[in-house]
Amino acid sequence: MFLMRRPAVSGRLPKLMDSDQQAALEQAWALLADGAAKRRHAMHTPVLAGVTAEGLPDQRIMVLREAAADLALLRLHTDARSPKVTQLDRRPVHVLAYDAGAAIQLRIEGKGRIERAGRRVEAIWAEATCFARRCYLAEAAPGTVRVTPGSGLPPEVEGHQPNEEQLVPARANFAILLVEVSAIDWLHLANIGHRRCRFERNGTDWSASWLQP
Repeated sequence: MFLMRRPAVSGRLPKLMDSDQQAALEQAWALLADGAAKRRHAMHTPVLAGVTAEGLPDQRIMVLREAAADLALLRLHTDARSPKVTQLDRRPVHVLAYDAGAAIQLRIEGKGRIERAGRRVEAIWAEATCFARRCYLAEAAPGTVRVTPGSGLPPEVEGHQPNEEQLVPARANFAILLVEVSAIDWLHLANIGHRRCRFERNGTDWSASWLQP
């Protein structure tokens, strides 16, 4: 096995019989945890894919906010008015992340869940900076047709950081997307030979199978 690095894992994982497979699974979650914690990390902005009402694939880049290995859970944020909310809520979600430095590609399968209210959402909203919350002040939903290009932000906050009072209307437009991970396809690209492994979650346990790269 040719693991280039093994950062600390966020959360505890059950042990697999094959130590190399265990190392690959831990590495996958560690890279995701680093991606969530570090803005410049390669896995900070993975690609998420869902399916439109017409059955067509729809992809977008999103910011990874949290990766909890023990819960097999990814967290991202979204405008509650966005069309992707309908595409991803309680439906299959596919996540693609790649770290060129580690030469690791992760193809992740899971089920999405949108949360608009509750203690968790309120706490996450409160922790966000005023500047981060500003985008949820947009007056129209994402994807709305415009006559001219623009951010859609109110003129008083365009180019400025809003204060708490100005941000009150933004809260209704904020939601979190949780991805309950059910499978991870781990691929390591190496000159001396690639390695690939598929992990599937069964309850709280993981099973693993080596695959031809």
